[in-house]
Amino acid sequence: MPNNDNTGSKRFLPAMIVVGFFGIMSAICMVFAYAPQERVMGIVQKIFYFHVSSAWIAFLAFFLVLVGSVAYLWTRNAKWDRFAHSSDEVGVVFTTIVLLTGPLWGKPVWGGWWAWDPRLTTTLILWLIAVAYLLIRAFVDDRDQAARYCAVLGIIGALDLPIIHYSVEWWRSIHPSPIVLKKGGGGLTPEMLKTLFVSMGAFTILFVVLVTVRMNLQAMREKAHDLRRLIGQRRST
Repeated sequence: MPNNDNTGSKRFLPAMIVVGFFGIMSAICMVFAYAPQERVMGIVQKIFYFHVSSAWIAFLAFFLVLVGSVAYLWTRNAKWDRFAHSSDEVGVVFTTIVLLTGPLWGKPVWGGWWAWDPRLTTTLILWLIAVAYLLIRAFVDDRDQAARYCAVLGIIGALDLPIIHYSVEWWRSIHPSPIVLKKGGGGLTPEMLKTLFVSMGAFTILFVVLVTVRMNLQAMREKAHDLRRLIGQRRST
């Protein structure tokens, strides 16, 4: 959560990076050396761990965009806008991974790279909204105006999250329904469940690291921008 002092995040950032690195390495080792190979899909099922973990982070990222956007519109505190902006930017990365690993997994299973499945389509819509969010940042010069526009768009984009989640239940879909929360893991072995949870935990730490770094960079960029503007004003006078 945004605060008035970045020293805390900077103090714990190196430790989070180390933990995140070993978490990712552990997840990769568990995916390919510990989790058993699925009997029907074979080795391609290993994509499942990265696909689901990325999807979890995408949901988390855009939920935090919603939180930051609402908080910014309520308080007009630039730190909340920075928080939402950073979450959106990192969320775009993980949503892109979802949209890439999905076809890689779906090609041998469904027989095609892409199907206009409800969940795939609604996820693509979320990605387009998130990219539009970044385009507004790039092309609207007024910082406050861009923040307001993006806050509204961030709230609209978050409304797509429950639609994505329930799309497989509301419409006919070839996408499998959620299996992790089902009793017994929906057919996943204990080794598969442990691997999935380690992967999701490692991706979560990576997400926290990336958002923290992005917020710090954004804060420095804003200070540099304000300093250049101040110098320009003094020179003009």
